[in-house]
Amino acid sequence: MNFKNRTFWIVALLGLILDQVTKFVIKQTFELGQSLPLWNGVFHLTYVTNKGAAFSLFAGQGGWLRWLSLLVSLGLIALVLFSPTLNKLEQMGYGFILAGALGNGIDRFFAGAVVDFLDFRLIQFPVFNVADICINIGIFFLLLVAFVKPSDGSKR
Repeated sequence: MNFKNRTFWIVALLGLILDQVTKFVIKQTFELGQSLPLWNGVFHLTYVTNKGAAFSLFAGQGGWLRWLSLLVSLGLIALVLFSPTLNKLEQMGYGFILAGALGNGIDRFFAGAVVDFLDFRLIQFPVFNVADICINIGIFFLLLVAFVKPSDGSKR
């Protein structure tokens, strides 16, 4: 069986599974607000929820974010289904973004807030999760596609 854009589907599925499993483990092992220093003062696992967007933007008005997550997810799926075969970097970029949008979207739809737990205290960075990492990796791959010219002269 030959799936078009197979890498996209594999990356999206694996990213979503990793995101949801890590959130499940955190919810089962931590109390809300509990923190476990893995490297004291540098990196902690801290269970918090976020009703807003990244960095708690729009914290009081997050209801529309669930619909945005759904629209982005459906748009990415449609893009991949109806486009010609994408190159591997594009597939990975869109796949990672879909994993992140679905992972945080599932939280918003079923819990009303996103579970965050990765806490880099050394740089006072907001607490985040695997879905957020996936979105950023996806953006990185799409930026590579946009700005790095293929060395063999082939079409992107």
